[in-house]
Amino acid sequence: MKNKIKIQRAIYDLTQDDLAKKIGVSRQTINTMESGKYVPSTVLALKLAKELKITVEELFQLEKHD
Repeated sequence: MKNKIKIQRAIYDLTQDDLAKKIGVSRQTINTMESGKYVPSTVLALKLAKELKITVEELFQLEKHD
């Protein structure tokens, strides 16, 4: 699954740590999501989308092998 977390963070000038604190996770969680190693729960995906002012569908995209 691809995501636009890093791009959206840059738009709002947020560090991984800033975003993590806003949604109640660790910086490492943000890092592993951005690198595609971790797929968030529905609740976490919704929190991210809300914080980054983008829909979940815009933030996360399925790839052919998903």
